[in-house]
Amino acid sequence: MSPRPRKKENKSLPKRWRFKHNAYYYRVPLGQEHLWDDKKEFRLGKTEPEAYRVWASRIELYSHAQTVGELLERYVIEVIPHKASKSQESNLYSIKVLMPVFGSMAIIAIKPMHVYKFMDLRGKQGKTAANRDLEVLSHAFSKAIEWGLCETHPIKGKVKKFSTPPRTRYIENWEIEEALKVANPFLLAYINLKLMLGLRRGDMLSIKISDLKEVGIHVTPRKTQTTTGKSMIIEWSDELREAVKRIRSLPCKVGSIWLFHTRSGKPYITEDSKANAFDSLWQRFMKKVLIETNVTERFTEHDLRAKVASDTEIEHARQLLGHSSSEITNKVYRRKADVIKPLTRGGK
Repeated sequence: MSPRPRKKENKSLPKRWRFKHNAYYYRVPLGQEHLWDDKKEFRLGKTEPEAYRVWASRIELYSHAQTVGELLERYVIEVIPHKASKSQESNLYSIKVLMPVFGSMAIIAIKPMHVYKFMDLRGKQGKTAANRDLEVLSHAFSKAIEWGLCETHPIKGKVKKFSTPPRTRYIENWEIEEALKVANPFLLAYINLKLMLGLRRGDMLSIKISDLKEVGIHVTPRKTQTTTGKSMIIEWSDELREAVKRIRSLPCKVGSIWLFHTRSGKPYITEDSKANAFDSLWQRFMKKVLIETNVTERFTEHDLRAKVASDTEIEHARQLLGHSSSEITNKVYRRKADVIKPLTRGGK
């Protein structure tokens, strides 16, 4: 008698895992109940990262992985938890996509042609998503070499990502002025500060009152917290002090430790980098901008970061954006057209 096929929501999960009642469960093999609090079905947790942490603490890690599925499971346990929250979410989604395709294949059997076939099919759904999946798979194989599971990398230098042009939307000064006319006091204060600091949305919304030090605003970008942990200090200027003062003077029913906060004093961003309330606020704002002002093209909150990078010299832009080198600053964020003087007649 063939085993019952797994439900759709369980297909990408490790063997014996089940998702039900809004949580992840592990069906304990017969005879191993004593290792799992004498339970036949053990509750691992509500979220995937939590479930994998609990699972890893209970079983021996996959130190002798032979299939890509086992490699990806070990990657989830040992590598993903050390990444930023947003990267964890993105990586876990890629794992779900990769598992049904490569999970049962032997690590040493993977060839570039297999990955190219996957990229062709996945690319039809979205080239950016396909590139992210490829990055996860490639890094997993880099770890496989480190862990002694294989000797050669089947992807690195052999499979190319799709070429995706960077976003080019540059917000003109007059568009900012128009948009601010219909912004509520909260967004007016937020945009003014954003155009001074150039921080990512998550870092803006994570500023605490305690980060407002005597020398300036102390910021540890979320993207570096899980890697270098390097902090930034943005020095005070009269204009910056006034912008922060306006934010702190906004009406509030309760006190809060956050610079930007909801009416109940809570932050607009969660620990896993989600800011649903803020995103909804921004979408409503954009609709109003397009209807009630002369702005005809939508711009994103992230485009404000690009404007900061475009409106100052390259080294200052790199520092504000917290990049280790100016390459990514120049390639992705510098969107303002270069102004070039023409030659005079005679070539001078």
